[in-house]
Amino acid sequence: MRKFLIAGIFAIAPTVTLAQDAHSGMDHEAMMKNVETGLQTGMATGMATGMEMSAIPATGAGQSAFAAIEEIVLALSNDPGTDWSKVNIDGLRDHLVDMELVFTDADVSTKEVDFGLEFTVTGTGKTIGAIQRMTVAHSGVMEDSGPWSFNAVKSDTGAVLTVTTSADDLVKMKAIGFFGIISLGMHHQSHHWMMASGSNPHQ
Repeated sequence: MRKFLIAGIFAIAPTVTLAQDAHSGMDHEAMMKNVETGLQTGMATGMATGMEMSAIPATGAGQSAFAAIEEIVLALSNDPGTDWSKVNIDGLRDHLVDMELVFTDADVSTKEVDFGLEFTVTGTGKTIGAIQRMTVAHSGVMEDSGPWSFNAVKSDTGAVLTVTTSADDLVKMKAIGFFGIISLGMHHQSHHWMMASGSNPHQ
């Protein structure tokens, strides 16, 4: 039995060694450089990079802000009418950071008021400014967009958002809460495009 065990070990040893050698022989830096070169070539010619990406099994960008910017930069590059003197990717990145801070770091307390809810949204450090910018901007966009009325006021630690409704929507309003309300309208995508292309709707 011992002889068979030893023989089995020696039988698989070359396979393991070859696999290890193959992996250790990979030049990851060179591989990534080849991928980047292919992507840059596609971008430089203003063409979509589907051919280059088809050889790569991974599809996720790994981080939502990175993915949003990647998508917009590619779209801008594919648009011959893009005015690059107005493009502001840094401004878009700042807004995406605000979104991340509000949705992950802000604290919200909710109070029922006549015909609606009052959300006191607070944070510390950079989150305070992010709350103020996001809440005030969202309130301005959503006001007069339907039966819900929005009013945002800045505070020392964030903002207070009051949402009232003329419809029988209080149960729905309570269910989705502040974070559901701040996501309403499907306007964020168009705003991201406007910010990146140089016509910031929040200015």
